Amino acid sequence: MEPILILGIIIFTGFVTSELCTRIGLPKVTGYILAGLILNPKLTHFIPDSFVEHTAVVTNVALSFITFSVGGTLLFSRIRSLGKPIIFITFFESEFAFLFVGVFFIILGPLVVSQPEFTFVSFFIPLALLLASLSSPTDPSATLAVEHQYKAKGEVTSTIMGVAAFDDILGIINYSLAVSVAGICILDQSPGIYSIAQPFIKILGSIVGGCLFGFLLNILTKIIKKETEGVLITLIISLLSLCYGLAGMFGADELLSTMTMGIVVVNYNIKKEEIFKILERYTEELIFVLFFTISAMHLDFSVMVSNYFFIIIFVVFRSIGKFSGTILGGKISKSSLSVQKFTAGGLIPQGGIVIGLVLVVKQNPAFNSISDIILNVIIGATIIHEILGPVISKFALEKAGEITLNKKSV
Repeated sequence: MEPILILGIIIFTGFVTSELCTRIGLPKVTGYILAGLILNPKLTHFIPDSFVEHTAVVTNVALSFITFSVGGTLLFSRIRSLGKPIIFITFFESEFAFLFVGVFFIILGPLVVSQPEFTFVSFFIPLALLLASLSSPTDPSATLAVEHQYKAKGEVTSTIMGVAAFDDILGIINYSLAVSVAGICILDQSPGIYSIAQPFIKILGSIVGGCLFGFLLNILTKIIKKETEGVLITLIISLLSLCYGLAGMFGADELLSTMTMGIVVVNYNIKKEEIFKILERYTEELIFVLFFTISAMHLDFSVMVSNYFFIIIFVVFRSIGKFSGTILGGKISKSSLSVQKFTAGGLIPQGGIVIGLVLVVKQNPAFNSISDIILNVIIGATIIHEILGPVISKFALEKAGEITLNKKSV
């Protein structure tokens, strides 16, 4: 089958299933994942395996756009205006999710899976670290859909959306550190000065590279006086691809680099609103349908079924971390009781960036022994989160008194 025909099938199927999902109250990302399951070579055998194995370029371009947009939410003036509750809740709910998932995978993993060819350090610690780092981010789109549908309004709603916008950033930082440490464990390197400093050098290099390309984009948008929307899109695509590619070439973290680029642009570019609105208007739908549909096409059902217990551990202990971290962050920042009790309910949905992060793990040969397990656990957990997440979000906002049944849109 011709690759361009397959691409057309992927885009059309993803679009149709996402539209069907929105009509029954589910997020579009659920439809994209469903389309990927329908087209998965291991399920329907309609799309050849060879095509799925060579989709890295498409997913990497999509990831550069997604992380650039995530960075675009980190407007410094907005952070200052949101105040202490958002900062404290974001930190504790992200890091507690990381802590709970990581600790319990280290404890329970060896009891569930027997891997005689791998040591505890070379298998279970890297597995726990990477899955823990993928537990931090939240997908705000599902909660945003609930907010819009029921016209929710209040301090809990505002807190949920503020936290969801920023915990992706902590998640990427957690991921960068986890990848470096996990790589050291798998390669069985002795903990010398360089190996200890390596994660921080990698993060510093990623930030420097992102800053350089961010400021380069800012300078070029000043120099090119009569740019059209088409020129801006071309410029953004080229610089994002260069930033992502060079970061990978020099051993930096590609996602942290492109996210930093977005932070620089949103804070220091005089045309920042125009840039991010253009991306949202012309590229976001296509990027999402390609990215999430292809991601689900990587799913191996035999691995997913054999690791169902890992999926349950991930979902349960991530939720415990989110709820306990939100309560602690709320108490420290002296938030209202409603914020402490109900904010975490809107932080359960997960998708988006975590699928991108796990696809990067799968592309790294160092993680061949654990990448299939991680991919299937994350996609399995994402399906659960995207189905249950909106229901839990609605329940939390109802209990907080910020939506009532008579506010439901028809």
